[in-house]
Amino acid sequence: MINERITDAVCALIRKISIRLPDDVSNGLSEMAKREDSPRAKELYGCIFDNVKKAAELNRPICQDTGALQFFLKTGTKFPYLDDAEDSVREAVRRATKEIPLRPNAVESFEERNTGDNTGTRAPWTEWEIVSGNSDLRVGVYMAGGGCSLAGRAKVLMPLEGYAGIVRFVFDTVTEWGVNACPPLIVGVGIGACAPTAAALSKKALLRPVGSFNPIAKIRETERRMKEGLDAIGIGPLGMSGKESVQCVNIECAAHHPATLAVGLSVSCWATRRGSVLIKSDLSTE
Repeated sequence: MINERITDAVCALIRKISIRLPDDVSNGLSEMAKREDSPRAKELYGCIFDNVKKAAELNRPICQDTGALQFFLKTGTKFPYLDDAEDSVREAVRRATKEIPLRPNAVESFEERNTGDNTGTRAPWTEWEIVSGNSDLRVGVYMAGGGCSLAGRAKVLMPLEGYAGIVRFVFDTVTEWGVNACPPLIVGVGIGACAPTAAALSKKALLRPVGSFNPIAKIRETERRMKEGLDAIGIGPLGMSGKESVQCVNIECAAHHPATLAVGLSVSCWATRRGSVLIKSDLSTE
């Protein structure tokens, strides 16, 4: 069942993130541009910010590839419209595709038929998190562009490969595929018991703000050192070389089996389009 107020709130969120960069991403890119001394890199950052400015002025999406929409629904067990949430989100995607507009990117597997409205079999993709005793619904959305998704990987390592194996996996993947994802990238790394767990955590890592760090000291230090190492590769803005390759490296972990060590990698492009809206039990929003 579709709840029009939930649909309106989610549609407004999709419109906002497709046209305007999050503040943490915009500020991070500005700081990176200031640190560049290569004329070519500076010119490319100029193109990026000109793109952002024109998107706002023309009220159009920042990039023609408006991605595959992925939702993260964090709901309280006492939210009174829980039954309406998923149908309302799907309707918001249909409306946003037509009204903003978004490029229709949902293609049914094997049929290779574009559905025309960014919905389809299990599309948009939704992941749920239940919060006991809470009465709110938080809807998070991320636009996964094609270039970013090309770099996505998950693998279960032999335990003796250890954390050095995780670092090697990340560096090999970013070196080989990072240029396709329109850098400077946000790199999300997930570590867990199996490939699906690690992959899901790597995607959630992309939702963390630029400049944030994992609260666990060893993980935080690994994030810092991995960023330094990836920057040293010199991929630069849009893959044309420069001082920095990534905006940040975010690592999220789950406990793993002693015989396995799984790692997942997700990246987002310079135009990281994500955001969330809090829908309260009275359907007011923040």
